[in-house]
Amino acid sequence: MFHDKQRQLQDIFDTRKLSDRFQETIIQPVINPEDQAYIADKNMFFLATVDDQGQANCSYKGGPRGFVKVIDEKTLAFPLYDGNGMYMSAGNVLANPNIGMLFIDFEQQTRVRVNGLATIDMNDPLMAEYPEAQMIVRVAVRETFPNCQRYIHKMQLVEESSYVPKSECKTPVAPWKSLALVADVLPARDAHLAGTDDNPAVAVNRA
Repeated sequence: MFHDKQRQLQDIFDTRKLSDRFQETIIQPVINPEDQAYIADKNMFFLATVDDQGQANCSYKGGPRGFVKVIDEKTLAFPLYDGNGMYMSAGNVLANPNIGMLFIDFEQQTRVRVNGLATIDMNDPLMAEYPEAQMIVRVAVRETFPNCQRYIHKMQLVEESSYVPKSECKTPVAPWKSLALVADVLPARDAHLAGTDDNPAVAVNRA
């Protein structure tokens, strides 16, 4: 599991045996039942991707609780919604399928890592289960493991984002789409929003 540079640091800090013990015990090639329940209860995670040049990108992904589906012990799936249009994460997956996912429970101060290979499908059958999803990402799990909780700050959820698409209500427009800055470059589906930067939501966002 470990490459030469990781081993170099393990030897400097005398943690090679400790690392080997973790690999033998807590690092698993599947999602165990406990972690399956943990992931299925989360409404956010951090996604790390890498492009074809080895440049990394980290992104926050949020949705309704349970939006990351545990298909089986080796497979996860989640939607990608409308974002800023740059498709940094999705584009990286198309160039390099290796990803990392970090799930954190800030109230319980726990976290789980998942690493694997991702694929993207705009016609995945799961699209029907996610209103306004643009594509589905499926992850073939390579390894999962919990992380030490000591540096996790304890925080509580105040409210979930109103921008997460839901079937029972209309999704608010992202305030930045009303800015004059992007008025002439919005995709056709958002062209009707061009130059409406008097939107009250924008004023609130700027404040």
